[in-house]
Parts: sequence; C-alpha cells; structure tokens
Amino acid sequence: MAIHSSVHDNGSTRRDSGAVPSVAHIREVGQPPAIRGRATAEHWSAALYWRRVSPHLTRRFLALGLSADAVTVGVILTGWMAALSLLIPSIAGPLLAAVFAQLQMLVDASDGEVARVRGTSGPRGVFLDKIAHYTTEGGIPIALGASLAISMGDVLPLALGALLGAMVLMNKALNDAVHVSRAAVGLGKMPDSTDSRRIDSSLLGLARKAFNLVPLHRIYHSVEMTHLILLAAIVQALTGAAVLWWLLIVMVVITPFVLAGHFVAILASPKLRPIR
Repeated sequence: MAIHSSVHDNGSTRRDSGAVPSVAHIREVGQPPAIRGRATAEHWSAALYWRRVSPHLTRRFLALGLSADAVTVGVILTGWMAALSLLIPSIAGPLLAAVFAQLQMLVDASDGEVARVRGTSGPRGVFLDKIAHYTTEGGIPIALGASLAISMGDVLPLALGALLGAMVLMNKALNDAVHVSRAAVGLGKMPDSTDSRRIDSSLLGLARKAFNLVPLHRIYHSVEMTHLILLAAIVQALTGAAVLWWLLIVMVVITPFVLAGHFVAILASPKLRPIR
C-alpha cells in the first residue's frame, strides 16, 4: 500500500464527541469510494477480506480513544515483527512472518478509518505510514539474508539480503520521487487511477501488458514476500534442498530488471509531464 490511507478529504481537526460510532457508520465514512477505488494503493488483501473485518477493529480503537497516528505505530510494529520473525529457526519463522504481514494489512486498513471517522488529517500520519512500509519491506530481505547467514555460517547471504533490501527501497523511492518532482514544479498530486499509469507508446504499452502477465513487481510487498518465503520454506522442509537460498539469489538477479522497467514506465507515463 503505497499511500497512507489515513490522509483524508476533510481538513478539519475536530474530535469525536465521545460516542463510539457503529460499524455501519465506520464503513460509510471510513471506506469511501475514493479509497476503495484506488488503482494501486489498495492492497488485494484489503479489498478481498480485511476491509470487511477492519471496521470492527477500528471501532475498538475508537472506543479506546486511540488516535490514527497511534494505530499507525501498530502498523510499524507489526511490520517489524514480520521481518524479525524470519530470524526464528525452522519453518516457524516464515510462518509467523506471513501472519504478521497479514496483520499489518489489517491494522493499516484501520488507521485510515480511525482518521476519517475522527475527521483529523496531517502529514505526520503519512510520514509514519511511509516509515512502516519502508522499514518492513526493506527489512524483510535483510532478515532473510541474516537468517540464511546464521544457518549457513556464511556472510554472503547477509550481503545479498542487504543488497535486495536496498533495491526494494529504491523501487519504493521511485514512486515517492514522482510526488516530490511534481510538487517541486507546482503540479498537483497525481490521482491514483488507471489513466495516470497509461503509457502512450504502443511498444512500451505492449511490454507493460506482457510484464503484467507475470507481475514480478508485486513480490516486493510485505505480504507477497513473506508468503513467497513461507512457500519456499515449506518446500525446503519437504525436500531438504536450499530453496530459501535460491529464492534470495533469484530475487537479487531479477530485481534490477524490475527497477529498470519501473523507471522507464514512470518516464513514459503522464506522471512527469508538464502542464500544457
């Protein structure tokens, strides 16, 4: 989820009067079409099931008097637990990592709902959300490399994990660089829509369609990474082969190509075009 869902349309700073809103009200106010209809920022797990559950958790957070920023701290902590769980030996580590990554998506859905129901807004929530996802998605490859380094008695996996983590962060930074670049020349925020990602070049457009058939760029999200690691750990436990080591190597090899494709796609899209 690349954009913090606790940024909301109402710029006021009003507080709740004390009554805890109903789940139905939380769904209405906390899950507007502008949020549910985003092209890229709404993760599939939220769209598929967590948005059905999150209002119940949000209602509990509101009853406890927690602010949206406090809930976003929970997003940070669950993400860190996902990464650190990979240091646990055996299949228990990858299993816990996958569970915490899913839990992070649930809490991430709730922090935006808390913010929209309370009618609060501000850049601090965006900042905290960025910290949550950057540290989680950059930390998971590092933790995987550290775990393999410990089990293999070799520093190379740690180095590759750190390299992969750096490339994952670069991939995320490309998206943020678009917003910074637009703001620097006075352009407004790019809408999270399909049109904003359109590529006019027929050749590049065809290449993107082919690339989307095998969406490698999705594996860098915390949910996909931890689930892929869990699958590799299961196969490794069943076969005895060094599947996790080979997974790390493959990801390190393919990521530069994903980065290059992402870079070209941004340049070819309307995102960086000046106002006509």
